[in-house]
Amino acid sequence: MKNLKLLSKNYFLVISFSLFFGFVTNSQEPVDIWVLGEKKLEENTTSIKDGAEKNIPQNSIYKMQSQKKGELGIEETQTLISKETKLVGIYDPAENGLDINMWSNSNGDQILNIFKRINKLELSTDAAEILDILLLTNAYYPKINISKEQFLEIKSKWLIKHSNFDLIEKYLLNNKIINEQPKLTKYLVDHYLSQSKVKKACEIFSEIKEPIQDLYLSKFNIYCLVNNNKRDEAQLLIDLQSELGVSDKFFIKKIDYLMGYNLEPATEVSEKTILDFHLSHRTNPEFKFEPKNTTSRQIWKYLSTSNLLDNISDIDLTDIEKIRSVEKATHEGNYTEKELFELYKRFQFNINQLLNIKESTKVLSTVETRALIYQGILITTEIENKFQLMNALKNSFKNDGIENAFNIELKVFLKNIDEDKIPSNFTTFYQNNLDDEETEQANIKINNKILHQSKLINYLKPEKSKNDPTKDINNFLKKIKKDKKYYFSKKDVILVEAFKSDGIKILEKYSDLYQINDSEIPSDIQIFINSGDVAVALLRIVEVIGQDNIKNIDEDTLYFIISTLNQLNADPLRNRILFKVLPLKV
Repeated sequence: MKNLKLLSKNYFLVISFSLFFGFVTNSQEPVDIWVLGEKKLEENTTSIKDGAEKNIPQNSIYKMQSQKKGELGIEETQTLISKETKLVGIYDPAENGLDINMWSNSNGDQILNIFKRINKLELSTDAAEILDILLLTNAYYPKINISKEQFLEIKSKWLIKHSNFDLIEKYLLNNKIINEQPKLTKYLVDHYLSQSKVKKACEIFSEIKEPIQDLYLSKFNIYCLVNNNKRDEAQLLIDLQSELGVSDKFFIKKIDYLMGYNLEPATEVSEKTILDFHLSHRTNPEFKFEPKNTTSRQIWKYLSTSNLLDNISDIDLTDIEKIRSVEKATHEGNYTEKELFELYKRFQFNINQLLNIKESTKVLSTVETRALIYQGILITTEIENKFQLMNALKNSFKNDGIENAFNIELKVFLKNIDEDKIPSNFTTFYQNNLDDEETEQANIKINNKILHQSKLINYLKPEKSKNDPTKDINNFLKKIKKDKKYYFSKKDVILVEAFKSDGIKILEKYSDLYQINDSEIPSDIQIFINSGDVAVALLRIVEVIGQDNIKNIDEDTLYFIISTLNQLNADPLRNRILFKVLPLKV
């Protein structure tokens, strides 16, 4: 075997040494869990109009156009772009009323400052989807006070934080920027490997047509070549690395075993990277690993997806640290909530403890406290007491930073309670912990008694965009003018102004139905609009929406968001938001 290895080395060094440079440079104080609600973070009360941060709500506006299969968008345009002015993105700007020059007037200092503020927020799904469009639409790089590398880093950090792996893969492969974005590429392939999707991770490398410069990615590529029985190519890269003095003894030992050069299992275990850990598993037929609380999330996930975690029924109830690690793993999705709560059911408590849960928890560990409260929820029939226990259990998980360990089970409890029987002091708790999925998927009901809920909204649909609503909108305004009791709401104003922005002629005699206050748009956003800085104006909109669900934003804020989109001519994006907030849904 060793002779075969040396022969392979000599053969490929003679043929391919000149290729190497391309392939290789490849390289706390106790917290009262019984308090209803949670302490809010200090709020920034500075006015939005001054351009300060504003936290606003969470939900989904629309299905991203990234779901369209096989559509790269503006492909013909891309072929005309030189390497020096390469567009990097995945969305066609026309799909959202944007253009390839939307960053051209942007100042890097402002971009970096706004992103610094945005990064402190946990953006709602609505805000995140708009930011996805903004960052991943094909456009030229901004050039004022910001480098190409800085801008790519912004995109990379956002994609990593948002963790939409389908978007990441499309972004990297469509734009052929593996070497420009090694951290993002590593994040992607490590994710797939942590899911035990070796084939999927290796498919990424099979799509790479350029030499790999990052050392870690180069090693990953070598492993994939071995895994795909392309051993000659793998050995070439290994030998060339060795000639340049690039050596990783752990990696080489594992690869030697997989290549058949060493028949003795390589039992050394490394947690340094997920690739090292996978190789540790792959090269040891008797592999066994006991994770700890300090074990990385990726390795926990790998153990879970590879069926290497202990069975819940085998865990010793006296091993509190082990159970804490199971709680953390449940929070991260490596054990199911059902498994964790089955573990809690195994704890034995006496009648006195179950009847006096709050007092009993004072002398118990946090693990035992959660187990006791959970058992209390199961046996309690009095609604208010059940809510107190659910609130306490949720707070206990939150205090330890593992709140996701009690999401699904909490929803099950809440859905089994008649909404009419919910105590008034737990209404917010109830609403905050139930998904709005049914509301999101509700059908639109036309209500022709109210302008913004009438059939007029159908003109905003893409398939209706070529139809002329002039007659219908003016007829509706005629009825309103005759009805002295009709209240012309801000949402009515928003819809009419959207039509006017699209060039629909509203008769002068209806101009007195409402008044517009142009000062409602924050001054800094208006300056960005006036200067043609489309991208930064939209960045500020993302910041304004912040943590909030778009449908819960107050009408004044909604007005200036839509007004901004009107001025930017981002009609498709505007219309998706309008369909989110205007129609009556049932």
